[in-house]
Amino acid sequence: MTQAVSAAARGMRAAGAVLAAVAVALSAYAAHGAEAEARAGLQTAALFAFGHGLALVALPRARLSRTALAALAMLLAGTLLFSGALVSKYLFGGSSGTAPFGGSVLILGWLLCAVSVLKD
Repeated sequence: MTQAVSAAARGMRAAGAVLAAVAVALSAYAAHGAEAEARAGLQTAALFAFGHGLALVALPRARLSRTALAALAMLLAGTLLFSGALVSKYLFGGSSGTAPFGGSVLILGWLLCAVSVLKD
């Protein structure tokens, strides 16, 4: 199980790094290529993706408890749902309906992260 946990930690770090890279590209596009109406929404998506990407790079340890792993998974899922909804709306004319759910998942993920810190 230790190898699986280490693999999960590496996977979270890799996902965080990819989120941060995508956030930089999205922010650049928002600043230089997006219509004025979309700029703020895309910058918000980039900000959330970058911040949570950094958290996913920094927080995982070699040995993750199930609580810590669940918290990190919630941060990843919440970021994808929240930022993805804004990208969907402003780049593709889609729905931003998952944004509130994604934000709620992020809040719960951070609270679970706090529980993990106190518990582990």
